[in-house]
Amino acid sequence: MSKLSFIAFCIEHYADHVHQSGPEIYQLFKDEGLLQLLRDDYDDLHGMGIEFMIDFCSNYLKERPKTCMP
Repeated sequence: MSKLSFIAFCIEHYADHVHQSGPEIYQLFKDEGLLQLLRDDYDDLHGMGIEFMIDFCSNYLKERPKTCMP
């Protein structure tokens, strides 16, 4: 699986899980740095199952400090 396919896989399955659209989740992942993390850690993550990846993304987003928006 290519990095692009893996990231699309994560976005679409997470979007399904949280009942949001793929573009909304793409933007969320991008804004929160998760998109870059999925790219950077592709070698370690791409073999994990979908349940693990949904938990991984959920936990990352919960634990990530929220930045103040002006």
